[in-house]
Amino acid sequence: MKFFAQKWFFVTLIGVGLSATAFAQTQDSYEYNSEFTWAVNKNSSGGLIGGFVLKKSRKLSERLLETYGLEIVNVKHPQEVRKSSYSGNYFIYGKSNYLYALRLQYGRDLILFTKAPQQGVEIKAVTAIGPSIGIVAPYYIERTVDTNSFQTAREQYNPYDPNHAFNRILGTGNLFQGLGDSEIQLGFNVKAGINFELGTTKSQVTGFEVGFLLDTYFNKIILIPTASNTSMFPTVYFSLFYGSRK
Repeated sequence: MKFFAQKWFFVTLIGVGLSATAFAQTQDSYEYNSEFTWAVNKNSSGGLIGGFVLKKSRKLSERLLETYGLEIVNVKHPQEVRKSSYSGNYFIYGKSNYLYALRLQYGRDLILFTKAPQQGVEIKAVTAIGPSIGIVAPYYIERTVDTNSFQTAREQYNPYDPNHAFNRILGTGNLFQGLGDSEIQLGFNVKAGINFELGTTKSQVTGFEVGFLLDTYFNKIILIPTASNTSMFPTVYFSLFYGSRK
């Protein structure tokens, strides 16, 4: 009886050990088929926050992913400088238009280094290309009317209008003012970067991406009329992203 008890004890122990091993292997697996991320973007052509990025990826093979992306960013002229008016409000002197870029992207991510579960870093080489839709919206300023500082007007800045002299500008117009008078410019974008995924769990994605992006349009876009303007906007970017995978 004692022999059979010992036998069943060892059989049970072995069974538990095999089950634990299988469970551990399942837990340690870092395989995934798709992921979705969103990111906050900082770039050399934007402000403190350049814009936002959405990205959907699916695996084509062990190391290659197919990606679909959308970027919504504010593109600035390199010579933009915020100045203070005599009223204490800030505005961008010389700026006549905003440029908001909507970039659709299709690309590939190549996994250079995979990570172990709950440790390490997964590194990907990122490439993408796609169409750009540029929304060119008027930049409004608030100015005094004649010599009466209590009566004001809000208009799109015009550097050739004497009423828009520096000492007559009080600040910017209302938020989103003039957006209904926007014009659409079409173009395309291409980017290349390196993606560092630092997540500590299998189902969540966190990390950052750095790289270079070129946004170009079919027509020149006038942001500051008195400066040199172009249809091409090269930029270096940095994005902090978060998301999920399965």
